[in-house]
Amino acid sequence: MNVIFTCGGTAGHVNPALALAGYMQERHPDLRVLFVGTPRGMERGLIEKAGYDFRSIEVSSFQRSLSPSGIAHNVKSLKNLALAGSRARAILRDFRPDLVVGTGGYASYPTVKAAAKMGIPTAVHESNAVPGLTTELLEPYAGRIMVGFESCRQHYKHPEKVAVTGTPVREDFFTLTKEAAKEKLGVNDGRPLIVSFWGSLGASGMNAQMADMLALEAGKEPFHHIHGAGKSGYAAVLKALAEKGVDLKDHPSLQVREYIYDMAPVMRAADLVICRAGASTVSELTALGVPAIMVPSPYVTNNHQEKNARALETHGGVEVLLEQDSSGQALFQAAAGILRDDARREAMASAMAELGIRDAAQRIYETVQELL
Repeated sequence: MNVIFTCGGTAGHVNPALALAGYMQERHPDLRVLFVGTPRGMERGLIEKAGYDFRSIEVSSFQRSLSPSGIAHNVKSLKNLALAGSRARAILRDFRPDLVVGTGGYASYPTVKAAAKMGIPTAVHESNAVPGLTTELLEPYAGRIMVGFESCRQHYKHPEKVAVTGTPVREDFFTLTKEAAKEKLGVNDGRPLIVSFWGSLGASGMNAQMADMLALEAGKEPFHHIHGAGKSGYAAVLKALAEKGVDLKDHPSLQVREYIYDMAPVMRAADLVICRAGASTVSELTALGVPAIMVPSPYVTNNHQEKNARALETHGGVEVLLEQDSSGQALFQAAAGILRDDARREAMASAMAELGIRDAAQRIYETVQELL
């Protein structure tokens, strides 16, 4: 069997495809896999590192803006798209897939559309709470649209095509119990653990707020706190703390790391996470049943992070702070309010767990098998 996965733009689009490819190969050792993305997107490095063949198609994004610059950008994108269609058809004729799965990003559009027109079974996975522009455009062509939560179904014109599968989460997130993870990290003295991060590259404004929050925590150290500052933010957070008179050597319960390399046990041990609201993070938190304070990034297309966060907030698992309203003091007070109220924290954890889908890879696999 031959399968094409097509995706790009962010790790949140690429990782579900990698997870599904691995799951399918375990069940079909003779499976041939090809990934299709853009030549300069981050997807190429992630896919080639995972050991899969990769073919590229030049595709550029579309903007929803009707400003002159937005219109000019979209005209150029339409020209690229016209050429992308012929490139996609050539790849499909060469590889002869039995199935094409798009997992998001504009890179997936030409291949899924061309496959559908050639009579090849197609499916689309949408990680975000509301469909992105690419998913909206592909809805008429996709045989199935796979989403994270039941509440997502309302956003589609063809709800009969929608299957609630969740988004795959790495298996190593579940190898330890919460208690074992706390013991492994040395945070099992009864104090709750806060974990915070703003993405692998950090976010300068939010890291400055986190330095303020850590300085407040240093007073009495009521919690354990592990903060991933990102490569660009690590030195800045340490400098800000030093200027506030905080030396982390004197506060063993507070950790600032450039990157949280052991994310699986750290997330498993967490009692509260403070973070953005990207699709991968949402999937991990709900699968683990961990409550969160989310500060959605205001710099993403279609404001999808706030929509992700609001969906969790409506269900009771998340407290949302917009970046314009956030501060170190506000984050500290919000965290303390949750962690000092056991009933509230447990209710939030239960709400997150109700949304979590641990067997997402299996559900996606079964959904695409129906197409075959």
